[in-house]
This record gives sequence, C-alpha cells and structure tokens, in this order.
Amino acid sequence: MATKQQKIELNAQKREVIGSGLNNLRKSGYLPAILYGKNQESIPLQIPTKDFKKVFEVAGESTLIFINVDSQSYPTIIHDIAKDAVSDDILHADFYKVRLDEKIKAKVAVIFRGESPAVKDLGGIFVRNINELEIEAFPQDLPHEVVVDISLLKNIGDQILVKDLKLDPKLKITAEAEEIIATAQEPMSEAELEKALEAPTATIEDVEVIKKEKEEEEVPEEEGLKEASKESPEKKEDK
Repeated sequence: MATKQQKIELNAQKREVIGSGLNNLRKSGYLPAILYGKNQESIPLQIPTKDFKKVFEVAGESTLIFINVDSQSYPTIIHDIAKDAVSDDILHADFYKVRLDEKIKAKVAVIFRGESPAVKDLGGIFVRNINELEIEAFPQDLPHEVVVDISLLKNIGDQILVKDLKLDPKLKITAEAEEIIATAQEPMSEAELEKALEAPTATIEDVEVIKKEKEEEEVPEEEGLKEASKESPEKKEDK
C-alpha cells in the first residue's frame, strides 16, 4: 500500500546572500536553498528553517512540494539536502522543478507495519531486505511512503516479494518482481548462537599488525612504480 499526502506548499523568498554570508543567514533562522530544473533558470532561495523541517518531515525526497516565490508557484521535489557532519543540522536544500505531465523516478521509503505470526508465535526472526523502492510516476502521484503489511509472514521461511505489493496502477516499481522485501527467518539454535559468540573477532592490535605487514609487502612494488614514473618522460622523448 502506498500513502499519499495532500497538497504541500512552502513559502520562500529570493536570496541575495551568498558565500560567507550564509552562516549569518542560518543564524537568523533561514535555510539557504536553490530551485532549478529543465528549462528553468536557477533561483537562489531562503526559507524559514522551521518551515522547511516541517515540510521535509512529511514530504521527504519523493513527495511533490509547491514552492511559492513572488506570487508564483513551482512544482518541485527535494532533490538533495546538505547536512553538517557533526551536528547533523540541515545546511542547504536543492529543489528540482518538475513537469506535472512528465513521469519521474524517485526513491520512496518502505515502512513495515503489522505483526508477523511467524515472529510472534513461532519465534522467527523478521529480516528486512530493503528500506526504499524506486518508483516511476507523475510527480503528483508519487507516494510519501510504501507500507508493507508483515502479517503476511505467517510461517518460517515466508517472504514478501515486490510482486506481492498492492500499489496504485499509476505507480511503477523499477525493481524486479521477484526481489525480496522481507522474510521470516528461522531462529538461531542455542548451538549456533554459542558458536557465533565464540567466533574470534579482530582486535585493533590485529588490524594494526595486518596493516603494517601489508605496507611492508607493498614497499618494493611502490618503489618500482616510482622508478617507472621517473623513466617515462625519457621514454616519451625517445619516441
């Protein structure tokens, strides 16, 4: 099952600030962004950060968002976001203008809901194989998420395949029909669990020793490459 959202709108302003001034823009509560697309001139934008976060939470990177700028509305999807590596704060957003009469492909999140009898009653282990699906559709038809009912996993070994999903005919999944989405796996026996726990794991010291040995083995080869590179100009001149 795929879930759609109602029309989502986001108000933005054209942005004049660039370069080093962007940090001050963020501190003042605005997120720098850009809108672009096929046959669309790029428009630098600034959006209230709190408004963007609310929209991103419900839209993700697949749902249609109408960006309102100077009394004009642009149909877009969030094409990319940049985050701070340390704080994970959103630093920048890219909005790609789409045509409502042209199909596009987008990654849509897969959400698992329900209760599996194989897990609940038979002690099986629920294993998810994918977290998202690529879907082709008109922008206005793209769902926010695809919900998978895991109650279909009734027995150990049962699988949910792409072909088992009941989606709107307007949506086309690009994955193979036989691709596994989730399965109910047989639980580990006590013997298998003990064996897994007893399996030796590499320590930092082991890794350092292996790395050192590898570096020592590669030294002659690297020296040979250096010599070859020194000779190459002369060989070119000889030719």
